[in-house]
Amino acid sequence: MTRLASPYLAPGFYAEAIAKGRHRDIVGGRWDETGRVQMEALLSAGMTPEDHLLDIGCGALRLGHKAVPYLKPGHYWGTDASLALMRHGRLHELPDPAALPEDRLIEDAAFAFPGLPDTITLAIAFGVFTHLPHAALAIALTNLRRFPDLRAALFTVFLGDTAGPLRQPDGVVTHPDRPPYHVSEAQVARTIRTAGFTPARQPMLLPRGQVLWTAT
Repeated sequence: MTRLASPYLAPGFYAEAIAKGRHRDIVGGRWDETGRVQMEALLSAGMTPEDHLLDIGCGALRLGHKAVPYLKPGHYWGTDASLALMRHGRLHELPDPAALPEDRLIEDAAFAFPGLPDTITLAIAFGVFTHLPHAALAIALTNLRRFPDLRAALFTVFLGDTAGPLRQPDGVVTHPDRPPYHVSEAQVARTIRTAGFTPARQPMLLPRGQVLWTAT
């Protein structure tokens, strides 16, 4: 049997999870804690209500249900591999679903960012590249270069230099060749620079031992 590069690629994965009411679980659980951490990271990066935020891999709006009320109307955009998951989160997690028009949620599994305006100023991908081969990060960063007003992109990875499994500080076991993935600090910095950004590892302690980086 061929091993999937990500568990989210399994046929019927999203539909089954939504039907079972597990839309919070499949984006990593620890819903409230992680949503708060995401907002803290963005505020530390200087986010204000004036910013235009791109939430990459936004899922069921774990960050979105906090960011949408904070930002000015129309300033939040979300992308994800599953449009159904985003729409489910909009209806069931937002305090006011009408505050987020459906056209602000864009299905995008390839990190091509179709249909997004040039006004994006901040981007975040939390717990996205931890479950995808490292090449996905390179593609995303390269494609983010098209936003002329982008100040910074924030994302998380698991760090590790081992050729085999590695137990992270929070207990998660990561791998170099299957999800959840780890990658060396040097490789992350190199990928950011190759895409035309300046890398910076952030000191925030994150759920499950993830490490936050900014590309500015």
